[in-house]
Amino acid sequence: MRARRSRRRPSSSRGRPRILPPKEIEVAMDRGQDARLLRAIGRAWHWRHRLERGDVTTIADLAREEGISDRYVSRVIRLAWLAPSVLERLVLRREPTVLSIFDLCGVAELPWAEQPGRVFD
Repeated sequence: MRARRSRRRPSSSRGRPRILPPKEIEVAMDRGQDARLLRAIGRAWHWRHRLERGDVTTIADLAREEGISDRYVSRVIRLAWLAPSVLERLVLRREPTVLSIFDLCGVAELPWAEQPGRVFD
């Protein structure tokens, strides 16, 4: 009977699945994107999907379940409607923004064509 070799997972992933971008997109992992911004974008998308699926019916219900104010939820959820080009540059290419998360929430209300100029210039 042969001894089985155990396969160790890379320590960087700690057993968690990793989401990788398409191969044609150059990812700049050496640049540090603000982790708070990435979490806020992910949270906004999660909330958007919960509302669209009907898991919750209002922002107030969502805020109550999360244990945060409905004002905060209504402001941050706007990040789920950022232009696709802005999301690609922020999340995949990790380009730093010149705006705070609060200001970025306001930019999400603009037309998609205007957003990149406000976020990165």
